[in-house]
Amino acid sequence: MKRKLLAILGVGILTFSLLAGCTNGDNGDNDVEDTNGAEEDVELSAEDVTLVVWESLEGPDEFIRQAGEAFTAIHPNITIDFQNVELGDSTTQIALDGPAGIGADVFAAPHDRLGELVVGGHILPVEDTGLVTSLALDSAVDAVTYEGTVFGYPVAAETYALFFNRDLVAEEDVPTSWEDLADFASTYDASPNAFIMDVGNVYYTILFTSADGNRLFGPEGTDTENTNINSEASIRGMEFFQSLREQIDIAGEDLDTSVADAAFSSGNAAMHISGPWNVAPFNEAGIDFGITTLPSLPGDDVPASSFSGARTMFVSAYSDHPAEATAFAEFLMSEEMQQLRYDITGALPATNIDIGDDQLQGFIDQLNYAYPMPSIPAMGAFWEAGNIASLNIWNGADVREELDAMNEVLMNAAE
Repeated sequence: MKRKLLAILGVGILTFSLLAGCTNGDNGDNDVEDTNGAEEDVELSAEDVTLVVWESLEGPDEFIRQAGEAFTAIHPNITIDFQNVELGDSTTQIALDGPAGIGADVFAAPHDRLGELVVGGHILPVEDTGLVTSLALDSAVDAVTYEGTVFGYPVAAETYALFFNRDLVAEEDVPTSWEDLADFASTYDASPNAFIMDVGNVYYTILFTSADGNRLFGPEGTDTENTNINSEASIRGMEFFQSLREQIDIAGEDLDTSVADAAFSSGNAAMHISGPWNVAPFNEAGIDFGITTLPSLPGDDVPASSFSGARTMFVSAYSDHPAEATAFAEFLMSEEMQQLRYDITGALPATNIDIGDDQLQGFIDQLNYAYPMPSIPAMGAFWEAGNIASLNIWNGADVREELDAMNEVLMNAAE
C-alpha cells in the first residue's frame, strides 16, 4: 500500500510538471518536454489509441500499469493495455503474433535476444539514439546496440555479485579471490555451508571463463569464428570451478537456484552468488547480509567478470502506432519512471540515477567488471548447451571435452 501511495503521489507530481510544458494541438502535434529536459516536436495521433504492452508478472506488471496511468494523464487519448507475456516468452510470441496483427506494440525482452529479433525483422530501431545513449548506463547502451544500430529502450540493469551473511562471516573476512574462498570453505564448519551457488546455470558459471579478459564470442560479443568457450582460459577457469566440488560436496542436480536461495535465506550458507532480485526476499527472511564484488579468478587481481543484462522495451515492427509506442518506451526511461520501477520491482535502474539504496552498491560496483551478454542469434543455443556443460563439469566430467562439445553447438548455431 505504501508503494502504491508513493507511486500515485509521484505520478501526480510528474503529471503536473509535464502537463505544464505540454500543449495538444488539433493537428495531433504535441510539443512535449523530453526526458532530457529539452523540448522537441513529437507528432502523435490525436485519435484514440490503445497500446498493447507485454511484460511479466510479480512487479513489472504493476510498473507498467502505473506508468501507463501516468502516460495517459499526459496523453489522454492514449491508453496502455498491459498483457502478461513473460520475459522469456516474448521473443517467440512476437514472431507468431506480430505478423498476425495481434501482437504487442511494446514488449519487454532480455537484451541477449536482440540479434534474433533484428534478424527476424520483429523490432524497430531507435530513432532518437541520443536520448538512449545520454540516459542509459554505458553497459546498457552496449547491450541494445546491434551492428552499430541501437534497438530498444533499456529499463533495468542486472548482474550478480557475492552475498555474505554477516552473522556467519565478518565483512573483513569475506574472500576477495576464489583461492581464498576455497581455503575459507575447506576450514569452515560443514553446517552451515561456507558457500553455495547454482552450479548448473551457465548464467553464473560463465564467470569462471573470464580470466585474462576472455570473453564469450570475443571482446565485442560478435565473433562467431571464435566463441572462446573452449579457450585455454575457459578450460583453466572451469577446472577450478570443478575443484570447488571438494568444498561443496553436493550433486549438481541437487544444487539449483531454489536450493541455493533457500540455504542462504535460512541462514545455512555464509556466502551465495545471486542478483538484486533476491535483496527483498533475503531482507524479509531476516538475514543480515552484505553484497560485494565477485572474488578474482586464479591469476587475476580484479573481480571476476559477470554477465550483465539489460531488460529492454522494444517497439514492435508490426505496431500500427509506432510513434505512440516509441513515446511510451522513451517515457519509461525518464528519471521518474526509473525511480518508480525501482520502488516497485527492486531492480537496478538502467539509467544513471541515485536510488538512495546503499545495500545495492555491491551490484553497482560489480557492473564495473561485468560485460553484456552477447546478443547475436547464436546465443539462442548457448543457454541449454551451457547449462548441460556446467552440470556435467560439476559432476566430474572432462572439462575440455565438455567445452569442446559446447563450442561445436555454438559454432553450428552461428552458421
